Amino acid sequence: MTAPGGTALVVVDLQNDFCAGPLAASRYPGDPARLERVVANTSRAVAAARARGTEAVFVRFLGDTRHQKGSWRRRDAALGKRPKCLEGSWGAEFAAGAEPEAGEAVFTKRACFDAFLAEGFERYLVGRGVQHLVFAGLFTDVCVDSTARTAFQKGFHITVLRDCTTGLHLPDEQILGFMGRLYGARITTGDQAEVWSRGPGEEEEACRTPPSRTVASPGASV
Repeated sequence: MTAPGGTALVVVDLQNDFCAGPLAASRYPGDPARLERVVANTSRAVAAARARGTEAVFVRFLGDTRHQKGSWRRRDAALGKRPKCLEGSWGAEFAAGAEPEAGEAVFTKRACFDAFLAEGFERYLVGRGVQHLVFAGLFTDVCVDSTARTAFQKGFHITVLRDCTTGLHLPDEQILGFMGRLYGARITTGDQAEVWSRGPGEEEEACRTPPSRTVASPGASV
C-alpha cells in the first residue's frame, strides 16, 4: 500500500515530560508558552493531514534506565540528569491534543534520539511507499534533527514545520537553517498543508511535464 502522495507527517516526542507540566517548563530555556503553541500548532497540522488523507505517524520516547546504554547512564550521572518519559507514567503520555487516533502508527524509541532506531519505523515507511517526511514535535535540535539526518541519508525528502517544533539547546533559526543547508530541508508552517502535503519538487515536476495527448490512428475514433 502506498501513502497518499508518498508523504507522511512524523510527530516526534510530543509527550508530557517534554512539553507540559513543571518538568518541561524547568528544562526549556525559552518561554513555556512556546511549548504550548507547538502542541496546538501540531494538533492542527495533524488534523489537516487527516483531512487531506496524508498519513500521520507518531514517535514516542521512553527513558527508563533499563533502556539506557552505558554511555547514556554515564552522561546522566555526570550531569545530574534524571530519566524522563518513564514507561507507564503521565510524563510518557502524548500531550493532550496531540494523541494518535486508533489505527495510526506509533513507534517507540527506547533511550535514543533517532526514530530510525525504533523497531519497525523504517520498514513501515518503506512498505507504505513513503518518500517524503514532514516533521513536527520536539526537539528540533535533538530528536527531530537526529531523525531527519538519517532520513536524508536514506533518501527521504525532508520538510520541517517551523511553528510545530522548537529547539532545546540551539536557537530555532540556527538549527532550521542548518537543516536546510545540510539536508535540503524545506521549511514551512503547519497551516500550509497544501504545500507540505506534496513532496519537494512535485509541483515543479508537474509544471515541467506537458499534458499527455492522444494521437488518433487513421480511421480510428477517439
